[in-house]
Amino acid sequence: MTPADAAASLAVIPRPLSISRPLADPDTPCVEDGASIPIGARLADGLVVAHSPELRREARWFRRMLEAGTGWTVRLCDGSAPGEGGIELRTGDLAGQLGRLAPRATSSEGYWLTSSAGRVVITGADPAGVFYGLQTLRELLPDVLLRQAGRSGPVDLPAVEILDAPRFAWRGVHLDVSRHFMPKSFVLKLIDLIALHKCNVLHLHLTDDQGWRLPVERYPRLTEVGAWRRESGDDDIEGSFDGKPHGGFYTRADLAEIVEFAAERHVNVLPEIDMPGHTVAAIAAYPELGNAVERLEVATSWGISEHALNLDEPTLRFCTEVIDAAVEIFPWRFVHLGGDECSATEWQASARARELMIENGYSDERQLQGWFTARMGEHLRARARTLVGWSEILEGGAPADAIVMAWRSEQDAVQAVAAGHDVVMTPQDWLYFDRPYTEDPAEPVAFPGATSTEKVYRYDPVPAAIPASQRHHVLGAQCQLWTEYVATPDHAEYLYFPRVSAFAEAVWTIPTATQPRSYAEFTPRLARHLLRLQALGVNYRPLDGPTPGQARVW
Repeated sequence: MTPADAAASLAVIPRPLSISRPLADPDTPCVEDGASIPIGARLADGLVVAHSPELRREARWFRRMLEAGTGWTVRLCDGSAPGEGGIELRTGDLAGQLGRLAPRATSSEGYWLTSSAGRVVITGADPAGVFYGLQTLRELLPDVLLRQAGRSGPVDLPAVEILDAPRFAWRGVHLDVSRHFMPKSFVLKLIDLIALHKCNVLHLHLTDDQGWRLPVERYPRLTEVGAWRRESGDDDIEGSFDGKPHGGFYTRADLAEIVEFAAERHVNVLPEIDMPGHTVAAIAAYPELGNAVERLEVATSWGISEHALNLDEPTLRFCTEVIDAAVEIFPWRFVHLGGDECSATEWQASARARELMIENGYSDERQLQGWFTARMGEHLRARARTLVGWSEILEGGAPADAIVMAWRSEQDAVQAVAAGHDVVMTPQDWLYFDRPYTEDPAEPVAFPGATSTEKVYRYDPVPAAIPASQRHHVLGAQCQLWTEYVATPDHAEYLYFPRVSAFAEAVWTIPTATQPRSYAEFTPRLARHLLRLQALGVNYRPLDGPTPGQARVW
């Protein structure tokens, strides 16, 4: 059986680096799935999962997942190897094995899974690798066990050997909860789904003109006022509004639960507090932060606002205290400060802005954003954190250690890398999922410019214009879902899936000379994978398109 045939028969997504399957033996018990497939192990009630102490978290996660789906009792055993029908989790050095298959592969997050001789062994280069091996094992289980509540009989796993490791370290999924608030339950579900796809970053866009979702004890009006708007722009009619109040925010306990849930699944949560633009909700709560004479309300329409924070020292202190609140909640070393689409119009009439321009020798008000970003970067650095920002932070001179998310075009990434920055590829023409799959009018209302699942799959996160000597600066890629037109979790799931499945393969799977990435090879695996998503209760878009009227379901 060729590697391609083996991958197709198991329908693992993202496709592993290597899959080996033995040929069927007439004298060997088989799983019937349209063809004779040798059994590697039989799992049943009373299953033992053996693990080293450092893998207790991964073992506990797997036990909960398997017991929920099967009704079995799964026992954890610290240290000793299980007997037949058991699973062993361990760590070990995989560099040599991976290097022979893909010379540029790094063993970090890699795993080696074997199902043979009656048991399953997963060896990870680290605990994350073991977890991803367990996610692959999860895909080998019958779909019904992903959600079944009743008791299951024994489950036969195929005989297989899988060696795997990711292409990129940053495999992110973004969710905008500021334009439309999404309940905690959906955020947790999304984390579990992206972990299934071996993605490891959830980027939460927590603040914007239309809503503020982050609790800050020193500034209670941010959620008392800034989290609520009186109505929203209508999806169908330009300049029209729905007349329905909208809002919500997460408590510190909510966010702590999200962070813990994500950490158990090796997902880092990246908070975004957008500044100095996209701040109307904050200014509505605390007018002294703004430049406008008139009192602002939380924005009810979409688009780019001309309002921005003023550059007075009390306002900068507000920003640093908000950052401190985020740092207390989110432990990852990166904090996203937005920086996109900031208008300098109000600064042109600001005495403080003119004073800063003279002090710093600036000739253009837009340079003041670089000054602001540098101040915030210093504050983050003092707290052992690193600033992440959108492409625009380059325009005023981004801090040397800042990570740039290149969203407008690949040229932004080329420019950032040339300046010595690490980049995460987020180009709107490939990875913005607030766009429709096709131009079919049956698709939900969305931003212009269709982005099909195939287009996402074919995206290569390394721009050809970046020299080979600088490509290590490309940390990975991230798909984005902005929610101006996305008011419900069901609608969000439809826009995410199956595009997240295609994206996951683009950032995880290492193409080789013998196994290049191929959409034709991916499609039958995806069709099979959608049955898993169905079992998990995901409102994915069918491969053959939406049914008439589906756009109005949400």
